[in-house]
Parts: sequence; structure tokens; C-alpha cells
Amino acid sequence: MRTEYDFSKGKRGAVIPQKGKTRISIFIDNAVLGAFRARAEKAGTGYQTMMNEALRKYLSESDQPVTEKALRQILRQEMPEYLRGLTAGSTATGRKRTAR
Repeated sequence: MRTEYDFSKGKRGAVIPQKGKTRISIFIDNAVLGAFRARAEKAGTGYQTMMNEALRKYLSESDQPVTEKALRQILRQEMPEYLRGLTAGSTATGRKRTAR
């Protein structure tokens, strides 16, 4: 064993870096963490793995373009309210609008 070692070219961090994953510290609501732990225990898996899968699923779904089915559903919900607004506004001017 040497009496002195040269650490001038040393780097801080894990001795063996893990590829594909990064260790971080985050704050999670106690209720959310408890729910993930309970579900993970019931499923027989780790809660961190389950949280990672949930985040992956959210990211894959949120980046998707609007589909025809989703657009039709949104239009069905929003159009009646929009049309009610048009007819309510037309009575104030004395003219009635007709749908084309």
C-alpha cells in the first residue's frame, strides 16, 4: 500500500455507472407513494418499477397526435355548447342565425 495517492485526475460519481437509468431524488406526495407501494406489493413488483412504467405510459400517450375518434368525441361535447352560444347571441341582435 502506498503512503500517498494521486487523485488529481479522479472523477466524482459511481464507480460503475449504470446504463439506461439515473439515480435522482424527488418529492412525491405521501398518498401517491403509498398507493404505488400498495399496488406494487399486490402485483409482486417494485414500486419504483411501477412508477417508471406509469411515467412511460403517460409520455407515450401524451405525445400522440389527436386521432379522428378523439376529435369526434371532443366535437360532440363542445359543439352543442358552441351552438347554444350562437343562438343566444343572435337573439340580442334581433337576427337569427341558421346552420349551414
